[in-house]
Amino acid sequence: MEYTLNIIQISISALLIITILLQSRGSGAGSAFGGGGGGGGESYYKKRGAEKILFTLSTILAVLFVFTAIIRMIVK
Repeated sequence: MEYTLNIIQISISALLIITILLQSRGSGAGSAFGGGGGGGGESYYKKRGAEKILFTLSTILAVLFVFTAIIRMIVK
C-alpha cells in the first residue's frame, strides 16, 4: 500500500509541476505582446480556454497532493 501511495504522489507532483510551469509560461506571453501592462485600463480579467483548464487542473492536483500526503501520514 505504501509503495502505491508513493507512486501516486510522485505522479501527482510531476503533473502539478507541469501545469504550474505551463501557466507561468502562458502568462508571460500575454504580457510580452502588450497584454495586462497595468496602465491599459484593464480592471477585470477572466480566464478562458486552456488557461482556465490549466488553472482548474492545478487546483485539483494540489488538493489531491495534500490528500495523498495526509493518507501517507496515516498509513505510516
